[in-house]
Amino acid sequence: MPSKKRDQLIATANELFYQNGFHATGIDTLLDKAGIAKMTLYNHFTSKEDLISKGLAVKSKKVLAWLHQGLEDHAVSERDKLFTIFDIYEHWFKSDGFYGCMFAKAAAEFPDPNHPVHKAASKHLAGLFEMLLNIATNAKVNNPTSLAEQMVLLLEGASSVAFSTGATISARRAKRTVIQLIR
Repeated sequence: MPSKKRDQLIATANELFYQNGFHATGIDTLLDKAGIAKMTLYNHFTSKEDLISKGLAVKSKKVLAWLHQGLEDHAVSERDKLFTIFDIYEHWFKSDGFYGCMFAKAAAEFPDPNHPVHKAASKHLAGLFEMLLNIATNAKVNNPTSLAEQMVLLLEGASSVAFSTGATISARRAKRTVIQLIR
């Protein structure tokens, strides 16, 4: 059952984990920043990893909803959405507090593919793929599955490059690749 304190814990945890890393952020730091007692944490989550997994699920829903809304607001057609998503990413790369892809970071810090945190990160990428597959299918491109797979790779790669090097233009370069792919 959702509660205000649970939501506050997830929001604070996601912020700290995104900025500082999952392993580097201790429970005491999290509780201090959230202003919540340890007992409250364990009333809502069985462990730090449970908090991370549930936090990633919440973040994924928000990210996918944000992308969907951005596409609805800025793209004029299904085909245009295939390009506009890169503009949305570029805007994100340029924003204050951009620290790369939280889901890629989670998968890297929890490399066992059977770990619940890794699974939560993978689930987000599967959701992104499904979103792109729907768009590509509706845009009637040749081989929408292949295009969606390539777009996930391009978006994740652009995110990694933008974070690692500060080259926010990586989204524009990835967009040019998609333009060439669907000519």
